[in-house]
Amino acid sequence: MTSKLMDYFNKQPRIGVLSTADKDGKVDSAVYGSPQMIDEKTVVVATGKNRTFSNLQENPYAMFLIMEPGAEIMDWKGIRVYMKMKESATSGEMLDMIRSQITKIAGEEAGKMIYATITLEITELRPLIDMGQDWEKSI
Repeated sequence: MTSKLMDYFNKQPRIGVLSTADKDGKVDSAVYGSPQMIDEKTVVVATGKNRTFSNLQENPYAMFLIMEPGAEIMDWKGIRVYMKMKESATSGEMLDMIRSQITKIAGEEAGKMIYATITLEITELRPLIDMGQDWEKSI
């Protein structure tokens, strides 16, 4: 992966859609603003005690979709980031730090909702609209 990907992935403000599935394949998608790339192949997400967290405990695969409008009305940009969970934690320094940041940005109630951190490894990148181009050409 490249620093270009980290810059795009971590650009703020931005939100994306994190999709997961349970052990039976039932899909869930949720809007997230917190995922951050911490190195060229690792993503950390803060989450509540919710369907996303539960699904990742049963099935470690996820996809984060980032999209944004381009200069023209039909010129949408974005990427699909496919990942596999490496670990989750319901306590620790990273969780405390993220909870504190979210509290400062979104308020105390939002900070209290944060239950865990999830660490994922990027396994594949695809353009938002795949027409055979590399993902770099879609951001």
